Amino acid sequence: MGQVEATTERIVTGKPEDVFDALADYRDTRPRLLPQQFSEYEVREGGDGEGTVVHWKLQATSKRVRDCLLEVSEPSDGQLIEKDRNSSMVTTWTVTPAGEGKSRVVVTSTWTGATGIGGFFERTFAPKGLARIYDELLAKLAAETAE
Repeated sequence: MGQVEATTERIVTGKPEDVFDALADYRDTRPRLLPQQFSEYEVREGGDGEGTVVHWKLQATSKRVRDCLLEVSEPSDGQLIEKDRNSSMVTTWTVTPAGEGKSRVVVTSTWTGATGIGGFFERTFAPKGLARIYDELLAKLAAETAE
């Protein structure tokens, strides 16, 4: 087993605190940002950043669906961490300044991968697939914060 990591980033229009607030709003904004690979979205506790518990299913491929139950924490300014209670997956969102009225958003997901040939394919293809999904989410975030 090895650690698998997928990272995506984008510069978006909007002050870092506004962009972060949009990402941390699991009740209203986050559902609008999710691409079609996400389903059964439900806020179970909280709804705004720290202390939120949210559920969704993520269909990474036609055959691979992850049932995610995420606990949200904010360990530092501009950082949002989603830890999946159902797996080893941890997703970290980091929002930093990127010039006047702009923000850099970096999303990194890590998890413990499978062993053997399945693990090889997971380490090879899963990061690219997840990066595409998060790139679509970040594009929607950019449209949301540019308004």
